Amino acid sequence: MELRYRGVAGLRAALAAALLAVLIVAAPAQAADLQRPASQTEPPRFFERSADEVIGLAERADKVVQTEREVGRLEPTAYTKGAGRWQVSFFRDGEQLVQVQLDDRTGAVLEEWTGPQVAWTMARGYEGAFGRKLNAPYVWIPLCVLFLVPFVDLRRPFRLLHLDLLVLLGFGVSHIYFNRGDVETSVPLVYPVLLYLLLRTLWAGLRPRERERRLVPHLPASALLVGLVFLLAFRVGLNVVDSNVIDVGYAGVIGADRIADGDQLYGAGFSDDVERGDTYGPLSYLTYVPFEQALPWSGRWDDLPAAHGAAIAFDLLTAAGLLLLGMRLRQGREGRLFGLALAYAWSAYPYTAFALETNSNDALVSLACVAALLALTVRPARTRLGAAARATAVAVGTAAKFAPLALAPLFAVFPARERARAGLYALVLGVLMAVAVVPFIPDGGVRELYDRTIGYQVSRPSPFSIWGQEDLGRLHDFVKIAAAGLALAVAFVPRERGPRQMAALGAAVLIALQLTATYWFYLYVVWFVPFVLVACLGAYRQREEPEPEPEPLREREAVFA
Repeated sequence: MELRYRGVAGLRAALAAALLAVLIVAAPAQAADLQRPASQTEPPRFFERSADEVIGLAERADKVVQTEREVGRLEPTAYTKGAGRWQVSFFRDGEQLVQVQLDDRTGAVLEEWTGPQVAWTMARGYEGAFGRKLNAPYVWIPLCVLFLVPFVDLRRPFRLLHLDLLVLLGFGVSHIYFNRGDVETSVPLVYPVLLYLLLRTLWAGLRPRERERRLVPHLPASALLVGLVFLLAFRVGLNVVDSNVIDVGYAGVIGADRIADGDQLYGAGFSDDVERGDTYGPLSYLTYVPFEQALPWSGRWDDLPAAHGAAIAFDLLTAAGLLLLGMRLRQGREGRLFGLALAYAWSAYPYTAFALETNSNDALVSLACVAALLALTVRPARTRLGAAARATAVAVGTAAKFAPLALAPLFAVFPARERARAGLYALVLGVLMAVAVVPFIPDGGVRELYDRTIGYQVSRPSPFSIWGQEDLGRLHDFVKIAAAGLALAVAFVPRERGPRQMAALGAAVLIALQLTATYWFYLYVVWFVPFVLVACLGAYRQREEPEPEPEPLREREAVFA
């Protein structure tokens, strides 16, 4: 790609500004260990109160008193929780119903929890647990503004694209309540956003064309490039100085270490630190192997540099893939501009930064989705290669995080005249899945592998979905059937589709899948973001000109409806 800019000074300035901003917002965080004291009557070392004393204070906490009125006497157990802090857990029939945390010196109750927030510490809204300084308004709001600026046309304020981008940011309303520990409010607020995006992407995937055609983005390529460099440098710098590694990234490092050492990947004994860390596909752990070998795991849940390296790589590769995708889907300068717009939007969107700040593996799904779209640009004359490329992308994503398997029917039949290649597609998909999975089948066989991965993920309860908060069994079953029906139907309808429609339908399939999830989290937003960006931004071209009806790709040309 050859672009002309007014010197390299702008890029250097963007890089310097990004690193400076990282240093300003970064701040350390610390965790505390939970330990049961050796004596109930003698204060532990460096503590002023004994376990019996703090239990007596905790029993007077409001939520303890209220719960005992409802269910009867509770059995308390006291633990030290770091320097100068106690935790008293109240049990009934082995189940922890109330948790109280107290200050050792003053005896004051610092926290008290009941319901799902007892078992799920991530539902308590602890500051910095997810996203660290990214959650600060002075970081989050500027990212939202940067995400919107290149794509908002003030002369046409009611453009549908503006609503699409604002809705993508709409997860932030729910996120505010999640950060406050109010999951009863945060969870229901997710579903209007998901439902809008589902309907919008279905509309874009089924309609033959969009009528609005104006330049998008509204900034020159040089400005987008400078902004892209700034954002990527800022995100990487913030990850290095400020981010934390949640259990997902930690599990990736542990799995990579086990693979490198020749140990069994799945089964009991995976790790004492991460419960059920062996719940992802084998390729999820294999992708961490190069990073764990270059930055070896210490055996503890420390800074985990290998997890940082893997998360940064997944993020940068996705941005690079979107840049290349734009250039493949459109010709010349327009393609370069479109690619920059896609990569910029990915880098400015707060929830892609959120996944990077938690060092999760969710960008692997995004990367697989971008690879599947790139596979659509293989020349139609080479139909066998096109089918194999699409199958490879779906197989890699599935062997890492399972969810991309829902995309298999959609990508099996593009374009329409390649339906005869569906058999080759299925063969390649099946062979690659077997190659990735069979070497890691545990001693308990396929059943144990299923129970520890897909079976565990689809059955585990959580307070992070309406299905986990309320008993909606019949409605949940209906949504599951509808999502499965959609995943199959898009293989046949519409009969002719361009890459933009494929992206829109792919987004709809993944969003419908997430609507069925009992365990849903903001990290999953990045799964469908590349599809949504291509579907929404792809409706607009650099020049106003008539556009033909969607048809299969011709040579290196993609038709956008």
